[in-house]
Amino acid sequence: MTWLGLMLNLALVAMKLGAGVWGRSQALIADAVHSASDLVTDGVVLAGIKLGGAPADEGHHFGHGRLETLAGAVVGLALVGAAIVLGVEAALDIYRRAVHHPNWLAPAAAAVSLVVKELLYQRTMRLGRRLNSTALKANAWHHRSDAFSSLAVLLGAGAAVLNPAWHLLDAYAAFVVCFFVAAAGVEITWEALRELTDTAPEPGVVRRMETCARQVPGVAGVHDLRVRASGGRYQVEMHVEVDGDLSVRRGHAIAKEVERCLKDELEMVEQVIIHIDPD
Repeated sequence: MTWLGLMLNLALVAMKLGAGVWGRSQALIADAVHSASDLVTDGVVLAGIKLGGAPADEGHHFGHGRLETLAGAVVGLALVGAAIVLGVEAALDIYRRAVHHPNWLAPAAAAVSLVVKELLYQRTMRLGRRLNSTALKANAWHHRSDAFSSLAVLLGAGAAVLNPAWHLLDAYAAFVVCFFVAAAGVEITWEALRELTDTAPEPGVVRRMETCARQVPGVAGVHDLRVRASGGRYQVEMHVEVDGDLSVRRGHAIAKEVERCLKDELEMVEQVIIHIDPD
């Protein structure tokens, strides 16, 4: 999915840059720069997924999943940076009342970009949610921010084409786009930082895990349940109380049943460590 996005982004950059120059639209040129930043983040996501999927080794006992999360944070920061650069440029054009008179080529290219990027967002986000991948969901939002950008260009450049007196709408459109881009970048970065700092998942997820463990036959109680995420996958630790007179073999079997229940209940559970306590 990310490779497909990279190829389409490459085509869109060329199309929007050419249409922005020949169509005399500053907003579309800014949109092309935004799409160019997508190429960089696509590369970061590909590297993050590749490295994050590597198995555990002597230097990384819990695997490399955090590298994928780190890739998501880089994408988020790249979005914020792109928003600041494009916003300052658009604000200066508004202040100077720079004159740009786009022609029909600019809104036409923006319309094509809008459709392509929204479809990429839908497909990538669906996959990112299914895999609970921070990097994929971040990249999906990068596609969506580009769709917002193209929508603003379509409206601004389209209005300027209909009435040349409204030429400043093109710069205003570029300025408005930056807020959407920055908001997406901040949200993505915040979610990645939450994972990198071992923030627990929402309470509903933790309650589902506790309920699942308690319903396993032989479990008398559950305490000290701790959950963290790594590369979008949950790593779980818990203490399970069982009859103190049970054999070690039986206690181990109950622990394995709890582990199986957790992985069946939440497919994002990757690793479970269970400590058996006597009731």
